[in-house]
Amino acid sequence: MKKLITPGPSRRGVLLGGGAALATAGLNPRMSFGMEPIKTAGLYTVPVEQQWVSRIHVAAEAAQKAGQLDYTFTENIANTDYSRVMREYAESGVKLMIGEIFGVEQEAREVAAEYPDVAFLMGSSFLHDEALPNLAVFDNYIQDASYLSGIIAGAMTETGNIGMVGGFPIPEVNRLMHAFMAGVREMTPDATFQVSFIGSWFDPPKAKETAFAMIDNGADLLYAERFGVSDAAQEKDILAIGNVIDTQSEYPDTVVASAIWHFEPTLQAAIEKVQAGEFKADNYGIYSFMKHGGCSLAPLGTFEGKVPQDALDLVEQRRKAIKAGEYTVEINDEEPKSS
Repeated sequence: MKKLITPGPSRRGVLLGGGAALATAGLNPRMSFGMEPIKTAGLYTVPVEQQWVSRIHVAAEAAQKAGQLDYTFTENIANTDYSRVMREYAESGVKLMIGEIFGVEQEAREVAAEYPDVAFLMGSSFLHDEALPNLAVFDNYIQDASYLSGIIAGAMTETGNIGMVGGFPIPEVNRLMHAFMAGVREMTPDATFQVSFIGSWFDPPKAKETAFAMIDNGADLLYAERFGVSDAAQEKDILAIGNVIDTQSEYPDTVVASAIWHFEPTLQAAIEKVQAGEFKADNYGIYSFMKHGGCSLAPLGTFEGKVPQDALDLVEQRRKAIKAGEYTVEINDEEPKSS
């Protein structure tokens, strides 16, 4: 099992360290007072600096710092090894496992059934199963923030030609792309979209090359669902919109806004249930909704004063309505197409 030793300033340091203060602020100190930390393992098929996993990792490390968890993790697990690593952690006395089982749904559920005393909180494309009471599922339902970032993009594009590079056309990605596109159309109703999927969760060179092709085909703004897209935008001097994490510090003249996922509400809900002995099969995806604090639009930072005011007014109007439950962003899990 491999634990991370944090290096000096680097992409990993920026991505994982930047959310620490926010993650700590979201913790419930009552949960750690007088209670033993929950022995917890993170199981990840990609490096912990990958956007999606980094949000889980940051939240878990903050919970460990707050005394709620005794957290270790393994990254870069091959799908063929995932069930083996799950069993090893279960046999070692881990009481809570967090990770992502998108590519190993059946195998992971079989392991969970073998260890009914372990709580499994897993990212999944499928619903929880009441017949498997110790496995709860979650996902990054951050369509609210993606929609708001689309409004910004719609106001900043000059040509209305927008490139979108994703990993795989699965619901977790599709719904964010559709929400972003809906936001763009609020400001630019006749916008067109170039949509492509690279078939990988972590292949920055391939994402970059795909983005270059879109720029050559007229795109003047890119939706960076994957690492590598913002690099292409920066090199070609066009704008980009980020996803899940805020990378504007790395691309100060490129990344206008980002839809941010906050895993803290999801993890805190699970910690409470485990501590109370009430953890059960459930859908924790709701904790990613904006009204639960699970997502937000990143500050404009270096683009403060550069986004048209009418777009900012609409963003604020919609944000308040979403949090109040008065406006609902559509959840569309169908594969988006170029248009």
